[in-house]
Order: sequence, then C-alpha cells, then structure tokens
Amino acid sequence: MEIRVLRYFLAIAREGSITNAANFLHVTQPTLSRQIHDLEKELGQKLFTRGSHSMTLTAEGMILRKRAEEIISMVDKTEAEFNYMENAVGGDIYIGGGETDAVKLIANIAKDLRANYPGIRYHLYSGNSEDVTERLDKGLLDFGILIQPANITKYDYINIPAKDTWGVVMRKDSPLAKKEAVFKEDLLDVPLICSRQAISHERSQNEFADWFGEDFERLDIVTTFNLVYNATIMVEAGIGYAVTIDKIANTSESSSLCFRPLEPRLDSGLNIVWKKYQVFSSAAEVFLERLRQEFGN
Repeated sequence: MEIRVLRYFLAIAREGSITNAANFLHVTQPTLSRQIHDLEKELGQKLFTRGSHSMTLTAEGMILRKRAEEIISMVDKTEAEFNYMENAVGGDIYIGGGETDAVKLIANIAKDLRANYPGIRYHLYSGNSEDVTERLDKGLLDFGILIQPANITKYDYINIPAKDTWGVVMRKDSPLAKKEAVFKEDLLDVPLICSRQAISHERSQNEFADWFGEDFERLDIVTTFNLVYNATIMVEAGIGYAVTIDKIANTSESSSLCFRPLEPRLDSGLNIVWKKYQVFSSAAEVFLERLRQEFGN
C-alpha cells in the first residue's frame, strides 16, 4: 500500500468522482481508476460504490479513509521534521487540548518563541481528553493540554499554573441568572447542555458527577457538546443551561449570556502532557524547554 495511492484514494473520497479527483491531482482518469482498482484488489474489499457520475465510500472505504488520513498526517509531519533537521530551529508543533482559558499561557510562550525562532509553526487541535490522548498515542500530536481529572500515568507532564472553574452558562433573562451561584438543587428541574467530559461514565474522570452526588442520574441532559461555541448557540436559543468552565464562552456585557459558578466551588487543574520517551523535533524541544522554564518540571 503506497502513500501516493492513499493520497489518490482520499482525493476521490473528497471530490466524489474520478473525473474531479483526476483534475485535482493532475493525473489521467485511467491511471487513477487503475490505481484504485489495484488498491481494492490488494485489500480484498470494495472501497467505493460507483454511480454514473459519482463515487461514494462503502463502509470499508470509510474505515480506510480514517486510517489513511492518520497515515498521511503522520507522513507529512515526519517529512516536515526531517526537512528542518539540518536547518535553523523551526518546523511544526502540534498541540491538542480542551477549551480552557489556560491556553493564554501557552499562547504567550508561543509568541515569545516566534520572536527568536520565526520558522516555528503551531497547529492546534481541539477535543476532549479522550480525543487528545488518542491522537497523542498515535503520534499525531506533540503535546496535549488535559483538564483534570484525566489519566496521565503513561505520559510525562508539567502542571500548568492555572485552574478552571466549573459553572453554568445561561441566558441573562433566565431565572437562575438572578443568583450569584448555582447549587445542586437548582439543576434538578432544568434542561442541561453538558460537555462530554462533564458526563463521562468513568467516575474517576468525572468531577462534575462526584460534585453532584447520588442524584446525578436524575439530571435532564438534553444536549451534549464538544466545543462550547456550539453549546452557547443552543443556550441562546433557549434549549437549556450549559454546564462548562468559566472564561471560554462570551459572557461579556454585550452578550445575552452570563456565567454563574457552582456552589460549592468546583475547580479543575490542568497538565500539559507528552508521550514518554518521545523523540521531538528541534522546534518541539525548544518549546518544551520554554515550558519547563515557565512552569517548572
């Protein structure tokens, strides 16, 4: 299975036809058709359902697309690292993490490094702890920012000197907006919009469930989310109250939304993690050294 053929396969999946993919790749249609036919023969699976003017992925094709995207991403990342090895410090740094105000601390480090190493580029990936650790384990990320609690036993890590405060984002005209803080009993009879981390079935990784206690299963969770921007749209529409952390949703004076902290207060620590025995690019090494200088080991 050649990398070039995987790129052909992804182009057809994206463009929806041999004709469009051939134009995009600047290869002939017969060449492209033959390469995909050989790939299907090699794998022993039909990857596309062929129509008169279109091609759609089969179930097996969708599985290969996910794997091919990961393989191509890893190849591109590796090639970029080697291209910079003999040059001045530069290259790509891949950082994943959940939405948190603590990213400002990382951004300040990135800004300072860019002043001395303008050849460094940053690539950010947003996701919950499960998403980020999966990509770390596959080598698609150099670093991950994890909101606690999260299992970090198999990683090296640095504690980020910041805390995230949990609370509820709501419309300013909602009844709970009149309160200074939100208590457990306030959440029992209202529709809730919760981050996936807040309702994780692994209680060891679910501070919100522990905070709520034995009545957690009684909550009326009508929507879950991964990114808070989409959740705030649901709140603005009047669908429910969003359980999330502070300072990541727009709750400014001009916004129709406000944030109220949980009471008793619930704070989460943060770590920046990386795979043990990781071999870093020169750019990632410089970034890690600056992290240690700023945050300690």
